[in-house]
Amino acid sequence: MEFHLAQINIGRLVAPLDNPRIASFLDQLDRVNVLAEQSPGFVWRLQSDSGNATEIAYNDDPFVIVNMSVWESIEALQGFVYRSKHVDVLKDRAQWFEKPLKAHYCLWWIPAGHVPTVAEGRERLTQYQELGPTPSSFWFSQPFPATARTQVPA
Repeated sequence: MEFHLAQINIGRLVAPLDNPRIASFLDQLDRVNVLAEQSPGFVWRLQSDSGNATEIAYNDDPFVIVNMSVWESIEALQGFVYRSKHVDVLKDRAQWFEKPLKAHYCLWWIPAGHVPTVAEGRERLTQYQELGPTPSSFWFSQPFPATARTQVPA
């Protein structure tokens, strides 16, 4: 079976989406999304009819926004995140997002062709926050091979 890598990251905005403090973040979204889609190894990203995910709820907190995507490999996602213009957005994150108190991102393996849901991502992120890296939820610093993949414990 072939596997792809899913990722979720969340952030709690410092102000509502329509606040001028968030405008420079929103102004970059389309460019960053196109960059992702054109990157080697990109498979899929979470988006609404508007073309981004800012209006898709992660939980009941309207200030928390979610980003999810699927990639062919860890290396492909790392290339986009850390070796493309995306890194400039990462450097400016503190302008738009509160400093997280716990992990706000994780990775997990999925069967190729599977489209992860926000609920699935939230479950994996909760597991990562509670247990740290495991074969079913991890980060770049402690990856697991797709062959070690496991389901989220019930």
